[in-house]
Amino acid sequence: MSDGAHRRTGAVRLVQAAVRRSTAAHAGAGAIVAIDGPSGSGKSTFADAIIAEWAGGRARIVRLDEVYPGWHGLAAAAGSLDRTLLAPHARGVPGGWRRWDWAADRRADAVVLPPVAPLLVEGCGAFEAVARRPGVVRVWLRAADDTRRQRALARDAGRFDPYWELWETEWRRYVRRVDPLRSADLVVSLPAVD
Repeated sequence: MSDGAHRRTGAVRLVQAAVRRSTAAHAGAGAIVAIDGPSGSGKSTFADAIIAEWAGGRARIVRLDEVYPGWHGLAAAAGSLDRTLLAPHARGVPGGWRRWDWAADRRADAVVLPPVAPLLVEGCGAFEAVARRPGVVRVWLRAADDTRRQRALARDAGRFDPYWELWETEWRRYVRRVDPLRSADLVVSLPAVD
């Protein structure tokens, strides 16, 4: 197993322990994990590792990449996800969101989830999306700017290249507005994906 895989495994175990503590402290609230951090920091890979290790295989993942209403939509996605998915789930009723069709630059089909627990919200702005929810375990991922840019641009085979600076500007606005790192329960620095 590589050093990166060992780090991810250790971090996943820390998240699992934090979820157990949070669930015990907030009886009745479904377990929610929020994974936030800048583009290219490893959020999707880390979220996949958590889901793969979650006992019972019941956890569901919501990727904010499906929720952002376009390249200027980071702030809008956080507010809408709380309103349309998390608030209904807190009441024990189905909730959801409208997917964004990136190729057509418009809203697409609706996704409806029954009230599920545990729930993992992953993406830039995840901490803002869960800000009103009690007992959320907040995991912040970070990586050096050069590393994360290289990862992000390689991941999307050139489709993200023209939007990198625009998204970075959205990201920096979010960080100034919310100061999300301040509310992190766990900060993880992951090496390049193996």
